[in-house]
Amino acid sequence: MDLDRVSQVLDAEPPYRTRQVWEWASRGARSYGEMTNVSTAVRARLEEEVPFSTIELAHEAVASDGTVKALFHTREGHPVEAVLMRFRDGRRSVCVSSQSGCPLTCTFCATGQMQFRRNLTQWEILDQALHFRRKEAIDHVVFMGMGEPMLNIDAVLAAARRLPDLGVTHRRTTISTVGWLPGLTRFIDEVDEPIRLALSLHAAADALRSEIMPVNDRYPLEDVLAECLRYFELRRRKVFVEYVLLDGVNDSVEHAAELAALLDSHIFKINLIPYNPTGMYDGSSRERIQEFKDALHAAGFSPTVRLTRGRDIAAACGQLAATA
Repeated sequence: MDLDRVSQVLDAEPPYRTRQVWEWASRGARSYGEMTNVSTAVRARLEEEVPFSTIELAHEAVASDGTVKALFHTREGHPVEAVLMRFRDGRRSVCVSSQSGCPLTCTFCATGQMQFRRNLTQWEILDQALHFRRKEAIDHVVFMGMGEPMLNIDAVLAAARRLPDLGVTHRRTTISTVGWLPGLTRFIDEVDEPIRLALSLHAAADALRSEIMPVNDRYPLEDVLAECLRYFELRRRKVFVEYVLLDGVNDSVEHAAELAALLDSHIFKINLIPYNPTGMYDGSSRERIQEFKDALHAAGFSPTVRLTRGRDIAAACGQLAATA
């Protein structure tokens, strides 16, 4: 739903017409035809001149745990994936992409091995969430799909600020970053809303982090963590740390000790992520993950282990690679 285009087409109409169209779309309307308080003539004009979605569904798959992965194409045919995660407690969380592909080439991430196409517009980002909103109510959105959100900060923030209209409050919106400093700085300086920040960390030492995440050569840990500290000082909200566990790479008790020494438990909340195979590494065993978690707990942290959702349809964390 490109509301800018809608506004242009309805330029001669009262301004509230565009608001009416958005209200219907954000509540899950499936077509212009459902917008019963909009005149037939206006609906017909919109049908003719403004596609109902800026992205086209190409394929959809449902995992054994109820997770849904949707593959979309942009108007040029660029691939974009988004995921709906259904949890037993009733939560409905949508993982959206901010780019088609990703230019940052993290070695453990399937998206990083794709060709990077371009940034997505705010409407292309919102249309991913709207697609699932048309299926059922959603209450959480995470910017953790394809791409680095801080490389597309304007569109990401514009999309995030409209999510409450879909039923997703700012406190239930999370934007993740690998530590792209220019965008992260702008996020901290410009965002007044209580949107959550997550840092994709994965190693507590610069040498290892640079090996698996080349972005660290450009923006090392000290600089990134200083910005995270500034976020906490300004917002008084913890930063979520994502740490994917790679067998024999970053998953030893010694690595856990390094992580505990690097971070302040009052500022950072650690979320351990079992590795979802993408070809280059093996995932840590359950025993290894538990030992890592126990070491963090002994150091004063309360780490959680992320539930793996949608692995059987390549919809889990790190697996998005635009495959049907």
